[in-house]
Amino acid sequence: MAGHESTIVAMVRDRPGVLNRISSMFRRRNFNIVSLAVGQSEQPGMSRMAFVVNGDDATVDQVIKQLRKLIDVATVSPISEETMISRELALIRVNANASNRAEITQIVEIYRAHIVDVAPDSLIVEVTGDEDKVQSLKNLLSTFGITEMIRTGRVAMVRGMAQVASQNGRTDIT
Repeated sequence: MAGHESTIVAMVRDRPGVLNRISSMFRRRNFNIVSLAVGQSEQPGMSRMAFVVNGDDATVDQVIKQLRKLIDVATVSPISEETMISRELALIRVNANASNRAEITQIVEIYRAHIVDVAPDSLIVEVTGDEDKVQSLKNLLSTFGITEMIRTGRVAMVRGMAQVASQNGRTDIT
């Protein structure tokens, strides 16, 4: 699927099977999810999902239309790069010993990341930031040997001023 990565945020009802129904829709329509983050929202009984999909504008529009058809989906909003605040979290287990532990610690500090676990042969690093920051730290730590890693994928919200302007009808957040 050619195109670019687009971020879509959906508010969904907190019910059993919602994630399955949404992921099944993606599978049936042959859409690929680059990343998916879901969690409780500020509204009781609702969760917020942040999808990153790869495709051209027509594909992204089709994903939005299909999501809006699902019963448990309350709202769907694409978010443009210009109006978006996005972050990602990663936990990275890296090989560490007495000879390289100080160097790894210096790199972690430069990235404003945190060492959250220390073992005789490894460190677990927690890093939060935009995807480029997470990827850059991962690339540097890979020279020491990454034995395990997990990334959350993109979580995103509309910037404050863009949200206010959108609510006042002055601009579109897409």
